[in-house]
Amino acid sequence: MKTKFNKYWLIPIALVLVIGIYYLPPVHSRLAWRVDAARTQIIYFFNPPGDIIFEPGGETAITIETVIATTRAEYLLTLTPQVTPTVTPTPGPTARPTITSTPLPGAVSLEGVVYVDQHERWNYCGPANITMALNFWGWKGNRDDVAKVVKPGSGNTRVNFIDRSKDDKNVMPYELVDFVNENTDYRAIMRHGGDPNLIKRLIAAGFPVVVEKGYYEHDTTGKISWLGHYLFTTGYDDTRGGFIVQDAYTKPGKNLLSEYAVYQEGWRAFNYLFIVVYPPDRESEVMTLLGPWTDETWAAGHALELAEKDIRSLSGNDLFFAWFNRGTSHVLLRQYVDAATAYDQAFSLYAKWDTETKDRPYRTMWYQTGPYFAYYYSARYADVISLADTTLTDPASKQERTL
Repeated sequence: MKTKFNKYWLIPIALVLVIGIYYLPPVHSRLAWRVDAARTQIIYFFNPPGDIIFEPGGETAITIETVIATTRAEYLLTLTPQVTPTVTPTPGPTARPTITSTPLPGAVSLEGVVYVDQHERWNYCGPANITMALNFWGWKGNRDDVAKVVKPGSGNTRVNFIDRSKDDKNVMPYELVDFVNENTDYRAIMRHGGDPNLIKRLIAAGFPVVVEKGYYEHDTTGKISWLGHYLFTTGYDDTRGGFIVQDAYTKPGKNLLSEYAVYQEGWRAFNYLFIVVYPPDRESEVMTLLGPWTDETWAAGHALELAEKDIRSLSGNDLFFAWFNRGTSHVLLRQYVDAATAYDQAFSLYAKWDTETKDRPYRTMWYQTGPYFAYYYSARYADVISLADTTLTDPASKQERTL
């Protein structure tokens, strides 16, 4: 007697096959982020991350606790000179060089640029960009070599490295600088308060520049949203009115033109921060090109001047970044009470953001840590905790991969 075949048995068999195929490494590396993006879209629909707002308590800073905390902070800083870990290249010039007034060419496009994207990886903007900067000088490593150092992830060795690195949401600029200085034969320097003429001068002399910037772009959920990003700048063209950049995120991303105004607006979101990678035997040349930017304190003070200028000249949503930069510059100068006051104003503007124009840049605190230093060293401990809670309870911080 023949047994009738039950076609419904095909359903669980098919599910097992689909799951098995999904977890094959070549398939999983290509599809996992798409699955996460779909899940994130659903969560954002019911709980928009831009609606979550940090409100500083604004405790009075001039108290005995503030005096004690500030004194303690200054003492700790005598032991650890820099709040933000950076590596100043050595050996370097003992005197600060001046900038020459040699006219710059109207257009420069550096040759020998090897484009590296961040596709099919989690949060790989930093590794991709510093790899391009190193490859330009002949380094033979790749983006994974960088990522294994700067974003090791959860440490769970049972998970492959690509998935493990997903847990590391962001790579700070000083981590990239440290990677170059400690793991390669090349050197790197980072400064705040850059300007377009400085970038042009470096490029014209043969030194491409990595900048940190923000911009509105399609994120992994498919929505136009504000993102933090590194951008490898390899040329400029005054006739066309922009910098030539290598964008690891967009498709296509090679040799794009970023108009000067757009470039400047995005760069403002990160206090005009830039990184230069170079061979050690050309260090004196780099320092001469940097001029006063060789002095980290001067650069921080210059960044503060730029922030104050932006505050006087900008309006609307742009003022948020100008006030935020003022706070960051005060932190770099160890002026914590002034920094906290500036950040208070920035967060106040964030709460009043004109969302009809653009969505709030809710990812800002994924990339920048200045407010924590400002509030802590101003003895505003409740604000430190509140800001951390606000950032960590944001659904985006749990669901989303970043640039």
